[in-house]
Formats: sequence, C-alpha cells, structure tokens
Amino acid sequence: MIRIGIGGWTFAPWRGGAFYPDDLPQRRELEYASHRLTSIEINATYYGSQKPESFQKWHDETPEDFVFALKGPRFATNRKALAEAGDSVARFLDSGITRLGAKLGPLNWQLAETKTFDREDFAAFLALLPGSHDGIPLRHAVEARHDSFATEEAAALCRDRGVALVRALDSKFPEIAADTADFGYWRLMGTTDRANGYAGADLDRWADMARQAGKNGDLYLYVISGEKARNPAAAMALIDRLKDHP
Repeated sequence: MIRIGIGGWTFAPWRGGAFYPDDLPQRRELEYASHRLTSIEINATYYGSQKPESFQKWHDETPEDFVFALKGPRFATNRKALAEAGDSVARFLDSGITRLGAKLGPLNWQLAETKTFDREDFAAFLALLPGSHDGIPLRHAVEARHDSFATEEAAALCRDRGVALVRALDSKFPEIAADTADFGYWRLMGTTDRANGYAGADLDRWADMARQAGKNGDLYLYVISGEKARNPAAAMALIDRLKDHP
C-alpha cells in the first residue's frame, strides 16, 4: 500500500478554508484530516513524551485504515553515542504508542545533521530497535541527514535489521535511495507557493516514482517542510494521482 500524508494536523494557516473549513472546530481537525489523507507523521513525539490517553484518542478519532508514523524522541538520536540510547528508546516504546494498535505505522528515528556514520555505533543503535512491543509489530526507519550514511555499508547494516533508510526528496539533505526494508519511507520537503505545492508535472513525477516503489512493498510518503501551508494540497494531489494503485 502507498500511504500519503503530512506532518501533524495543527497549523494555523491550514484554517480558514485553506485546508480546514471555516466552521470546523479545532478539536475535529484530526478527524477531518484523516478522511482526506491516508497517514500523518507525528512530530510532537520527537520533542517530548505524549500521554497514553493521547495515543488512544488519536486512534479513536481516525478511520480504521488510517496509519500514524511517529518520530522517535530526540533524546535517543541527538547524542554523541547512539549505542547509549537504550533507556530513551525503551521509555518511548513504553509511553503508550501501542495504544494506536494497527494504526501504528513506522517509527522515524531522525538523526542530527551533524551525526556522521560510525559502523560500530550505528550497528549498536539498530540493535536497540525491537521488531515488536506489547505484541504490536514495529517498523523502524532511520532518517540520516549526513552524506556519510550514503554508503553500501550503512545500507547493509539497515538491511540486516529490516530498517528503512528515509529518502529525503527535493531537500537540502542527502537523498539516500537504498532499499533496505520491506517498506519505504519518503519525505518530500520542497513545496512551493503554487496552489498544489508543485507544478502538475512535478506531482506527476513524484506520483510515478511512488507507484514504482509501491510495486516492491509498502510506501509511506509525507509532504513536509517547504511552503507548509501548501502541504495538504500537495498530499491530496498525490493521493488523487495514485487512486488507481491497489
């Protein structure tokens, strides 16, 4: 399956008719967004713990086939030695994320831009990422933002653990197009002030790329950054172009 969405659902410029209708209460924004997109990446988990009740609420407010991606906490990834992140990883997994049940999608472990590849340290970090928790299968993705990770050595370590390397598209970050898991995780980061965030030809190109990737496994694609006010429109335009994909 191909899942397409945005980062979060609370953003003032999306209100007033830009994405959310004028008369939509803010408490219903997630419900509204989840019926027009097929996934959302939650960034709040990167900055701090969320309450178990919040994960349950998000589960209950969204359609049965909706999926959330969660950013792993910065306390685990913004450190000199990734191998020492075990306690932070464990706390995150125990914070209530499995309340999402089948709606729990991949966990994105975003590394700092300055974090360089160290084989031993990176391998130790990947070993901290379990395949399940509380009986819920887990999918992990690592968003490496330094060129030193664009190597077959780094890809091989991820492949051995079934961990995806996030592919940054239209971005200042290195585009690592390595297939290392049974799913892909893409972040499209350069929307413009056009009505749908991109020219039609660009959207066609992203959609064609996604369609090809979707033949080899699940794909999670998030329209992030750029002209954020246009991101929902870009995501919906991609969903429309891919509506024929099974």
